[in-house]
Amino acid sequence: MSLQDKYKELLDAAKSLGVGNLQAREQNNVLYVDGEAPSGAVKDQLWDIYNKLDPDFRSADLVMNINVSTMVAGSKAVVTTQTSNLNIRKGPGTDQPIVGKAAHQETVTLVSKTNDQWWLIRTNAGAEGYASAQYLSPQN
Repeated sequence: MSLQDKYKELLDAAKSLGVGNLQAREQNNVLYVDGEAPSGAVKDQLWDIYNKLDPDFRSADLVMNINVSTMVAGSKAVVTTQTSNLNIRKGPGTDQPIVGKAAHQETVTLVSKTNDQWWLIRTNAGAEGYASAQYLSPQN
C-alpha cells in the first residue's frame, strides 16, 4: 500500500475543505503534504484525521506542512507591483476589461479568492474587481 493510499482520507478531506496549493509527494518512505488551509479550524480537522489514521503519530511516515492562510475575506492586502498600478478587472483573467486600478503599495480589502491566481478586491475608493494574486501580499 502506498502512503497516498494510506492517507487517502486525509488528502480527500484537504481537497474538499478547500486547502489551496495542495501538493502530496512521497520521498524516502515519507509522504509530504503541503498546502494552505483557509482557516485554523480546517487545519485542526486535518490533524484530527491524521491522528485517527495514525494514533499518537507513531508511524513517522507523514510530514504535514499545512499553513493557515492569512488572506481571508475581509483581510487587508498590499499591492506589490514593481512600480506601476495594478489593473482591476471585470472578471478573473487578463482577457477581461479593466474597471479600475490600485496604486503601487496601496492597501486593498480582499472580498474573496476566486482561485489561487485571481482575487476579488475592493480599493478604499470603492473600486471592486479582480486582481492577480501574485501582486497582493498580506498587510503586516
